[in-house]
Amino acid sequence: MTENLTTTISSASQTVEISRDFPTVMIGERINPTGRKKVLAALQEGDFSIVKQDAILQVEAGAKILDVNAGVPGADEPELLKQVMQMVMDATDVPLCIDTADPEALRAALEIYEGKPLINSVNGEDKSINAILPLVKEFNAAVIGLCMDDTGIPSTPEDRLAVAEKIITHADKLGIPAEDVIIDPLALTMGSDHNAGRIALETIELVAEKFGVNITMGVSNISFGLPDREYINSTYLAMAIYAGLTCPITNPLVTEIQTAVQAADLSMGRDEYGSRWIKAYRERQKKESES
Repeated sequence: MTENLTTTISSASQTVEISRDFPTVMIGERINPTGRKKVLAALQEGDFSIVKQDAILQVEAGAKILDVNAGVPGADEPELLKQVMQMVMDATDVPLCIDTADPEALRAALEIYEGKPLINSVNGEDKSINAILPLVKEFNAAVIGLCMDDTGIPSTPEDRLAVAEKIITHADKLGIPAEDVIIDPLALTMGSDHNAGRIALETIELVAEKFGVNITMGVSNISFGLPDREYINSTYLAMAIYAGLTCPITNPLVTEIQTAVQAADLSMGRDEYGSRWIKAYRERQKKESES
């Protein structure tokens, strides 16, 4: 198996290292107006109070990196993204994952960021590679590479691996090291394809074995349209961590998600003497007694 690579992401005051040799890093997903009507309405009115609260609560719940998305229809995304990012940076000191499909908004955000950010994302389309990777290089960032290209999302793990290889190869040509490329195998909902979960898991295994790069995933996508989603998400998350997932994009406020990550790390020998598991247990007991 290829050596496990370490990706370093930083803010002005904090550094986060991501590797299969270290505990799982949760990337908080909640600062995103997509599918969240209250956040969308607040941002449309220039109200950042929910963003601030989400940032603080996610960090308190264990998120080491926060994904920041300001995709509000009709808004000036470059300006809005800068405002949202500044609010988050003022409220917390964790590194950020800049989540935008707009290269202009991405540049605007990168210009105000202090540290080494994670960019979400580039994909295997030539247009995306040519627009995003030069910015990754210019600003010394790390980037998430989505396993999709001009033909869409491949249906087999082998074809998704090929897209990952294309992104990593193009990054290398620009002088972006493999450790600064985090691959997303793309979890699709099992509600429409019962094989979707297995395909993503097998892609994780293939990418980890061949390249040793870190791997992310929007875990909640896997259960879209299905009931009792928290149980599906937490079970799948633990399985994906065993397969090689290192930095899931997820909701750390969900207890089942927190415990799945903690239990997976403990089971894989990443929690010496179970100290973090025991600490988390005591914190849960304290909250229950206070409620």
